[in-house]
Amino acid sequence: IRSKAWCPDNRRHRRLRGRIVGRMPHLPQGVDRLVSDLRRLGVAEGELVMVHASLRRIGPVEGGAEGVIEAVGRAVGQDGTVMMVLGARDDHDWVNDLPEDDREGLLVDAEPFDCLHTPADPDVGVLAEVFRTHPGTVVSDHPEGRFGARGRLADHLVSDPPWDDYYGPGSALERFVEADGRVLRMGADPDTVTLLHYVEYLAEVPDKRRVLRHRRVLRDGSVETVTVASLDDSGGIVDYPGEYFADLLEEYLASGRARIGRVGGATSELLDAEDLVAFGRAWMESHLVG
Repeated sequence: IRSKAWCPDNRRHRRLRGRIVGRMPHLPQGVDRLVSDLRRLGVAEGELVMVHASLRRIGPVEGGAEGVIEAVGRAVGQDGTVMMVLGARDDHDWVNDLPEDDREGLLVDAEPFDCLHTPADPDVGVLAEVFRTHPGTVVSDHPEGRFGARGRLADHLVSDPPWDDYYGPGSALERFVEADGRVLRMGADPDTVTLLHYVEYLAEVPDKRRVLRHRRVLRDGSVETVTVASLDDSGGIVDYPGEYFADLLEEYLASGRARIGRVGGATSELLDAEDLVAFGRAWMESHLVG
C-alpha cells in the first residue's frame, strides 16, 4: 500500500497535467481527414474549384501546405481542376504610387517578372507559392493577374490572358465562371474572394477608378518596361467606408446560398461562382454609388 506522503494530490496532478497538455503541439491532421471534410462540405470529383485558404486556421496537416494541396486534388479527382490566384512578388510596387513620368527610371534595377520563376505575391499567402511550384501546376504569363491551375481544365483557364483588364472579360475568372466553377474558402479572410474582381467589370457602377501600372518583364529573352491598365483592384473601384468585398460576402453567406462546414480547424465555404457573380453584381450596383 502506497503511503499518503508518496501519493500525489489528485487535484494538483490534474492541474499539472492540464498545463502540460496545453503546451503540447496539436498533432498533424491526416490528408485523408481533410479529404473527408471536403467531401462533407460538398466538393465532388470532377469539379473545378478556386482555392483561398489560411494554413494557420486549417491547422497542422501531415505534409504541411503540400498536404493541403494533395487533399484538394484528391477531393476533385483526376478529372477535376484546382485553381489559385498567384500574383507576383514585386519589390518595386511602390514605384506605381509615384507620377507616371518618374516610374520607368526607378524600375531600371527591378527584378523582371518571369512567369515561370517569379514567386507568388507574398500577400496571397504561403499556399499560393507552394501551389505554384508543385509539379504539374501551369501558370499564366501576366505580372499582375497571374493564376495557377492543375488538372483537366488548367491550360484552358490560364492560357493567353488579356493584357489589360486581366480580371475582366476573357480572363481566367470569366473562364472559371463559364466552366461552372466553385470558390472554396478554407479559413480565408472575409475580403478574400478574387472572383469579385471580375464582378467589378460587370457591375454598372458610375466612375469606376482605373490605374496604370509599370512593370519590368522578361520577354523573348530581353527585359523591358511595360504598362498594364485595369480597374483599381488594390484600392477599390470607388471610395467605400470599409472593405466592400467583406461586406458583400457577409450578406451572401447570410442569405444561405453557400455550403458551410469545417475543413480541418477552419470554418469553410463552398460558393457557386455563377450565383456569386449574379449576387455580387446586384450588390455592387446597389451599394457602390461612386
